[in-house]
Amino acid sequence: MKTTYVQAVNAALKEEMERDNNVVVFGEDVAQFGGIFGATRGLLDQFGSDRVKNTPVSEDSIVGVGIGAALGGLRPCIELMYSDFMLVAFNEVFQTAAKFRYLHGPQYKVPIVMRAAAGSAFGAGAEHSNCVESIFMHSPGLTIISPSTAYDAKGLLKSAIRSDNPVLFFEHKQLYQIKEEIPDEEYLIPIGKADVKKSGKDVTVIAVGLMVKRALEAAEKLAAEGIDVEVIDPRTVVPFDKDTAFDSIRKTHRVVIVEESNKTGGLGAEWAAMIQEELYDELDGPIVRVAALDVPLPYNVGLELTSIPDTQRIIDAVKSTL
Repeated sequence: MKTTYVQAVNAALKEEMERDNNVVVFGEDVAQFGGIFGATRGLLDQFGSDRVKNTPVSEDSIVGVGIGAALGGLRPCIELMYSDFMLVAFNEVFQTAAKFRYLHGPQYKVPIVMRAAAGSAFGAGAEHSNCVESIFMHSPGLTIISPSTAYDAKGLLKSAIRSDNPVLFFEHKQLYQIKEEIPDEEYLIPIGKADVKKSGKDVTVIAVGLMVKRALEAAEKLAAEGIDVEVIDPRTVVPFDKDTAFDSIRKTHRVVIVEESNKTGGLGAEWAAMIQEELYDELDGPIVRVAALDVPLPYNVGLELTSIPDTQRIIDAVKSTL
């Protein structure tokens, strides 16, 4: 069935709420309005106000209440609207949710999913357009998921809701309305398993979120020039599937890492260091990173587009490894 990314998220929430009465949804405007992007549309009508609730505009409170609900036996899937707003609740996410089981013992579970729309969105500005995965990657205890397709979003969100650990679930705004075929029957995607979106033999491109789509566009154009690119989508940022990435690098011996967050201290910095430390002898050249410029994302759309990696920058990066 042809389904948009946001419809896939909605279907995952609905299926998990039908399966388990402990699954609850709350956040800003998620009830009657159905969420700013429509991801929770229809849930209030089906499941009622005991399980689908609006909250005040207070991300710190939303996460704090969610952690308490998780510790009390529920499985909250909360919406924080924009990923930038997770930083408003930074202490609750980074310290409390991530570390509670480490600090208080294995008898505790914190099965909370924190959903948020991430990434650039044609003029949303520097406070509504960030990809913050790398910031939270520094805190042990968090699972971080960033799907690039409707199929992956549905299967991974269902797995996230069933996890006993806190999960940050990032959905790129520019992917919400992209349609693709997904199965009608139920399916799950395991957390921590990457996907090879395109096989190739010359260069490995590891890309995240919207950048997977752009990496595939670059791979298609490069194929016309005889360059065969393999595109790896980690899907789960933490835990990172080293096996799939390393198997690809052992085949191609060249790596390009593409992300939308700032280059300094980004995902690519961590993964490049990991590859350098553990797979140095397999490399035929330097690891190349493609990322956003180290600037607050401009409100001006033209400048925003200049700041974010595009297909040509990925093509140039791949050619530089050859």
